[in-house]
Amino acid sequence: MSEITPQSAADAELKRLERSLSELILTVDRLKEENRSLKSRQESLAAERAALMQKNEQVRARVEAMIGRLKSMEHGA
Repeated sequence: MSEITPQSAADAELKRLERSLSELILTVDRLKEENRSLKSRQESLAAERAALMQKNEQVRARVEAMIGRLKSMEHGA
């Protein structure tokens, strides 16, 4: 039967800590990449939203202009 010595217990604990640290490093790397991807997507969506809002404003102005022209035609007739 083998005895667990303080040295072998310390070695086992050190190996366990190394595995935990390696897992944490992998998790941090994965989260960094996910965060970078999400930030990029957020920037893209913000730009798309701004473009859509600008188009919406242009369409609104054109519709208001058409309504104004129709009203003036109505009053002129």
